[in-house]
Amino acid sequence: MIKIQLVDDEPQILKSLKRLLNPQGWELHTFSDVYEALDALTAHDYAVIVSDYKMPNLDGITYLKFAKQRQPEAVRLMLTGHGDRQSMIQAINEAEVYRFISKPWEDYEVEGALRSAIDLHLLRKENRHLLEQVRRQKSSLELQQQELWRLETENPGLTRVVRDTDGSIIIDDPDS
Repeated sequence: MIKIQLVDDEPQILKSLKRLLNPQGWELHTFSDVYEALDALTAHDYAVIVSDYKMPNLDGITYLKFAKQRQPEAVRLMLTGHGDRQSMIQAINEAEVYRFISKPWEDYEVEGALRSAIDLHLLRKENRHLLEQVRRQKSSLELQQQELWRLETENPGLTRVVRDTDGSIIIDDPDS
């Protein structure tokens, strides 16, 4: 199940987002209190974290920086009605924000941004899995190669196969 964390100090924004996103079948965790949202980062694995930019107590960039530390695999988006160029650059550089969603938003933009973020999260997860699988296979092959070298050292010629022109294995019978 895909989990998405939504953080905004305005409850009506969270209600609107929940109403919009519920039909997608994603598990939505909404927080109007940024500190409760921070606690939830230790209890849940999120694919996507969406935070408002301007909030009391903690701004969205700072929150997403904390989120990045606790859940580096989660894709981070920022929801903002106020955004200057410097803030956007700071969010991208410091919190590695993937996309910005403007307030007010078009429903299709929010859905598209979240689908894109989920796809990116799943792709990164699959890449990590494949990389780990390749590392395990490489390690296994290295162990097998070491064993073949050991056997060849102890019994020269043991690992070599002589074949006939038709590909048949020639077994050298010492009695003939």
